[in-house]
Amino acid sequence: MSVVSTSAPARAPVLAPRVKAALVLFTLFALFPPVVTALDDPFLILIGTRILAYAIAAMALDLILGYGAMVSFGHAAYLGFGTYAVAILSSYGIHDILLQTAAAIALSAVFAFVTGAISLRTRGVYFIMITLAFGQMAFFFFISLSAYGGDDGYGLRQRSTLFGSDVLENEYALYYATLVVLIGLFALSHRIVGSRFGRVLTGIRENATRMEAIGYSPFRYQLTAFVISGCMTSIAGVFLANQAEFVSPAFMSWHRSGELIVMVVLGGIGTLSGAIGGAVAALLLEEFLGKLTEHWRLWFGLFLVLMVLFSPRGITGLIQQIQQGRAR
Repeated sequence: MSVVSTSAPARAPVLAPRVKAALVLFTLFALFPPVVTALDDPFLILIGTRILAYAIAAMALDLILGYGAMVSFGHAAYLGFGTYAVAILSSYGIHDILLQTAAAIALSAVFAFVTGAISLRTRGVYFIMITLAFGQMAFFFFISLSAYGGDDGYGLRQRSTLFGSDVLENEYALYYATLVVLIGLFALSHRIVGSRFGRVLTGIRENATRMEAIGYSPFRYQLTAFVISGCMTSIAGVFLANQAEFVSPAFMSWHRSGELIVMVVLGGIGTLSGAIGGAVAALLLEEFLGKLTEHWRLWFGLFLVLMVLFSPRGITGLIQQIQQGRAR
């Protein structure tokens, strides 16, 4: 007598829409170098590498802004730590990118811990101002380093090496290395957001008092997220230094912090893939409008205002609105 199983067949795991969006972006990124080769315009690959590096920084900021409701206006300081880790270690003959990245992460972890430990004892505009103050301290500290060009910046004699190889001197190799790191950090961030830690962080964003009442410490969770975000941002700085072969305190100015916030808002706050898309959109608009007029910031600001008015959730929300309209 045969036994017929009545259990439902196993279903293949369904990817979340935001993960699908990230996979689409990563696929387009991977296909970009062949397109550049076909167009015979090597300068485009430099722009692509810059976009990938800023995508890392925007995603790192979204981890605390979108999921922890922490508006850091000094986050560009960690970009600067990454760039100067490359410059300072290179001046001492240490060119390995892994050692430079480790130094950038260590410095950023200490700075983020101190900054977060102080600023997280405040809320709202006070938090914003304290993070801005710490960012400006770092900015003026590096301006004072005359040995590394001060306000004029410092040119790198060579790019970083990887296990003793100068493979990153090749523009395409640097591009794909940045892409691999972006994918890896996205996977890490997605895992963090979906973990118990991420759910608690989101709960603190919604109602910190209630989370504290059921036994969680908002300060500890927010501080940990703040440190993780700062360390991730410093990795972006390492790749920016190699892309530009030049470092400057301008990488860590408050204007740059504002640009990172704009990227997150433009893409959609609280969506890791949206932050990546926001970085792409912001930098492409900058390149396009910059070629049309020297007053490109005016038009970029107008575009941002219209986006916020008609799609408060950014590009991600706009895409969702279009998809819902088609489904009706």
